[in-house]
Amino acid sequence: MVINAGQCHYDAGDRRSGGTTSATFETRRRNRLTSRNLNHLAASGRAAVLVLVGMLLLGSGLTARAQSEGHTQRGLEGAWRLQLTVRDCTTGQELRTFHAVFTFAKGGTATVITAGQPPSLATTGLGAWRHDQGHDYSVVTDAYVFSPAGVQTHRLTRAIEVSNDGNTFTDKVALQILDPNDNVIGTGCATSAASRLE
Repeated sequence: MVINAGQCHYDAGDRRSGGTTSATFETRRRNRLTSRNLNHLAASGRAAVLVLVGMLLLGSGLTARAQSEGHTQRGLEGAWRLQLTVRDCTTGQELRTFHAVFTFAKGGTATVITAGQPPSLATTGLGAWRHDQGHDYSVVTDAYVFSPAGVQTHRLTRAIEVSNDGNTFTDKVALQILDPNDNVIGTGCATSAASRLE
């Protein structure tokens, strides 16, 4: 049987008809969902913008604060040029002076190179530092020194006071000379004045 296009009729609301009632309902549902989604999207977008603006304002305030506080925020961290003065431990009399360079890394490691010993006779000094309180710091470094008597460890213990502006420090140094078995075979004293390397 052949059915011509004009021979079949369904009611407008019948699902088979593809009629206007179902189509209208679907369109309204889609529009409502689209509208709701757009409202949520707009609200989310506004919240994201507010969060970003807050982050930018907070970030710029922290940057300005860090820049205005300058060196004082770094404390001991950084590189320093020292003028070290070896002194008689009893009288405090100056015996000799020489230059050294210290670096204090974030996390508490310290490195020192010195003109006090020829590089062929001593290693770079390595050690640790810590913040005691306020502008006061403690540092301990070890370097190996080679002599005809054998290898010695030169252990330097420093009590450092950083200036208020953070650009200089002074310290008192206690030296222990240790034999290969870590027995103390000599001591010494020194002071130094340092300026930050920029």
